[in-house]
Amino acid sequence: MNAPLDPEQARRTEELYAPLTRSLRRLVDVTIRSEAGDADVKRAHRLIDEAAELLGGRLHPEPHPVRTTTEGRFLTWGNVAIGTRNAIAPPLDLRRDETGRVTTDVALGSAYEGPAGHVHGGICALLLDHILGATAHRPGKPAVTGTLTIRYVAPTRLGPLHVEAWVDRDTESKTFACGHITDENGVVSVEAEGVFIRPKAKS
Repeated sequence: MNAPLDPEQARRTEELYAPLTRSLRRLVDVTIRSEAGDADVKRAHRLIDEAAELLGGRLHPEPHPVRTTTEGRFLTWGNVAIGTRNAIAPPLDLRRDETGRVTTDVALGSAYEGPAGHVHGGICALLLDHILGATAHRPGKPAVTGTLTIRYVAPTRLGPLHVEAWVDRDTESKTFACGHITDENGVVSVEAEGVFIRPKAKS
């Protein structure tokens, strides 16, 4: 079991690694789009391997560590949608209004491409799964996806996107949510409906 971090430790670690993760996201993007010469590519390769050796010199013993703070906050550093230490994550910065509607604005580049110039459909599903699920969370009662239905209305171009979700109806154990993705002009490209379940606490 991982020992919880005190909040100050967690803050310092996040501040240390967040810039590194942003650089890794940039590295992924420029690797896809690079037209550098052979010598520069080979030198970059050596430097990346050197960086991996430096970072890998001391690793957490568990392959998928779940970290918490002494205040009970989960540190979602590895989360594929919002992880502050996961270069694969866009990452999403979720906002919730007084009605429970959840929104985020995100710019997706080359790393998320499916059809040429467009976002991979699986990435669209990931964004909607995460943001619809966020409408269902309650204090001390996280929710998990029961079902998710996706309708691809139009191709989603790479670039700035707006994602939002809202609660259609609620029960004690389930939230029925809807949402969509729109482009910078407000045109809907993907719609979703989902059922999110709050598991019963173990007695």
